[in-house]
Amino acid sequence: MTGSEDRSRADETRARLLDAAVVAFAERGFHGSTTRDITSIAGLSTAAIYVHHRSKEELLYQVSRTGHINTLARFQAALAASDDPVEQLVTVMREFAIDHARGHTGARVINYELAALSPEHQHEIKEIRRVIDTEMRQLIERGVAAGVFDNPNPRMAAVALLSLGIDLARWYRDEGPLSPEEIGDYYVDLALRIVGARR
Repeated sequence: MTGSEDRSRADETRARLLDAAVVAFAERGFHGSTTRDITSIAGLSTAAIYVHHRSKEELLYQVSRTGHINTLARFQAALAASDDPVEQLVTVMREFAIDHARGHTGARVINYELAALSPEHQHEIKEIRRVIDTEMRQLIERGVAAGVFDNPNPRMAAVALLSLGIDLARWYRDEGPLSPEEIGDYYVDLALRIVGARR
């Protein structure tokens, strides 16, 4: 077996463990899940977790870090796609809602198990969240300054908009009546109303 095949197999095993951790943490919570639960879901021996990850907490950290970095990248891509605050907000909210609906299980873990992270890992994740919060607030402030949004408190408007997406992961289910895209469209309408968009 070549070194690249070994790396490929190891990467696949790490990915299986991360996916299994998401399932376990979503079903039982971080503290209610054991490493045996995770490896059982992944179809691996209990020892496999320690070959690829230092601890159960590191699995949560990897899941959380990846999710937050992906969200930040989506925000930044939406902001870079247009100079118009209205178009930016439309794209951000649609992407944010659709992503949280499609990945609701992982998003639920990422947003509701933060307290289980080590202080060092919490600090890193909170810093990424701070950047996301700042990006949203500044977007609304730019819209107000440009006269296309009418909102007296961009900071609270940003909190409200981000909370919509985060909470979506708590209640959304695949078998529900609305598709992620339908929710995305509805959330865009809500976002435009919250910021007082002038159409």
